[in-house]
Amino acid sequence: MKNLILGTNPQIDDSAVVGYLTGRKIEIKPTVIGDNARIRSNTVIYTNVLIGNNLETGHNVVIREENKIGNDFSIWNSSTIDYRCEIGDKVRIHCNVYVAQFTVIEDEVFLAPGVKIANDLHPICTRCMKGPIIKRGARVGVNVTLLPNITIGEYTVIGAGSVVTKDIPPKTLAYGNPARPIKSVDELKCLSGNSDKPYINGVDVRTRSRS
Repeated sequence: MKNLILGTNPQIDDSAVVGYLTGRKIEIKPTVIGDNARIRSNTVIYTNVLIGNNLETGHNVVIREENKIGNDFSIWNSSTIDYRCEIGDKVRIHCNVYVAQFTVIEDEVFLAPGVKIANDLHPICTRCMKGPIIKRGARVGVNVTLLPNITIGEYTVIGAGSVVTKDIPPKTLAYGNPARPIKSVDELKCLSGNSDKPYINGVDVRTRSRS
């Protein structure tokens, strides 16, 4: 594949395209992907992308140009990352997610199926584009919409179906339309009974136990 620098031990399905040329008027640079990439069928990764080690994609994923993505990144079926986003380490993006241009996603964020991210304060206007900043360890529930130019605080949990129109403080459970802060994540109980508290200081106890 052209316009591509790969690390060791890549696994790329035959129908995947890596190093796809953008139609935007930018200087074309190779896409660089680290070690142990697993890129599944019908994934398209454009030129001018930097991705760390242990990338894993589902099927029908699109990663546009000028994205910078860290290590241990996974993105599942039919999700799209538009151009010029910054994504940290250990980020997990589930199926049917759209990440708009100029979005910042810090380390250890989880986006559930159907999350949609907006970046345009005035639709069709390109001068004011700015996606949200999703801070470290935040978890965004199924079918949540995040509006432009907001900040989701560290280790915050956004409930399913919410529309987030304003900043949400760190370590906060928020939900609704518009989403409102409800309580600290430290107050949450595990409804399945597997743990007294699902989060300790905002961190998912299951993630903590594996580290």
